[in-house]
Order: sequence, then C-alpha cells, then structure tokens
Amino acid sequence: MKLAKIISLLGVLAMTAVLIYGFTVGDFAGEGSQLLSMPWGIVSLVDLYTGFTLFSMWIIYREKSLPVAILWTIAMLTLGFFAGALYAFLALQSSNGDWRKFWMGKNA
Repeated sequence: MKLAKIISLLGVLAMTAVLIYGFTVGDFAGEGSQLLSMPWGIVSLVDLYTGFTLFSMWIIYREKSLPVAILWTIAMLTLGFFAGALYAFLALQSSNGDWRKFWMGKNA
C-alpha cells in the first residue's frame, strides 16, 4: 500500500506541475481547437474521457455521499487525473492499509 501512496502522490505532483505549465505557457482555446482538428487528437480525447468516466464510476461506487461523488466526478472531468491521483491518495490514506476498503469504500 505504501508504494501505491507514493505513486498516487507522485501523480498529484506531476499533474500539478504540468497543469501550471499548461495554463501559464499554453493557449488552451487555440491549442484545443488545433487538437480537435486532428483525428488522433480526437482519438486521444475519447480515450482520455473514457478513462475519466470509468474512474468516476469507481468513485461513485465507493463514496458514501452522492453529492461528494458528483463533486469528485466534476473534478475528474475538469482537472483530469490530478483529481484522480488526489482521490486515490486520499482513499489510500483513509483505508488504513485495508485494500478491500480502498477498492470498495462504503461497500466493504
């Protein structure tokens, strides 16, 4: 479980760095429209949002509160795997070393 915590925390740090870089150096609207004009850009976005959706389904399954699960899902869809890595890290912390509790949350 310690390795999973380290990996999720590294994910949070990496995503924080690249989000700051993207928002300070990049042009979200201009580059986004360019990305959507390319077939592989579309494939990449569909792939990405399929992953976001599947990860969000896991969050909804394991959370006790539907409003909290909805907020995490919105965070996933807007902040990407910054939110996913943070959620995983917090879930690992609150599971107290119990993998079943980590994966199943309220259903464990």
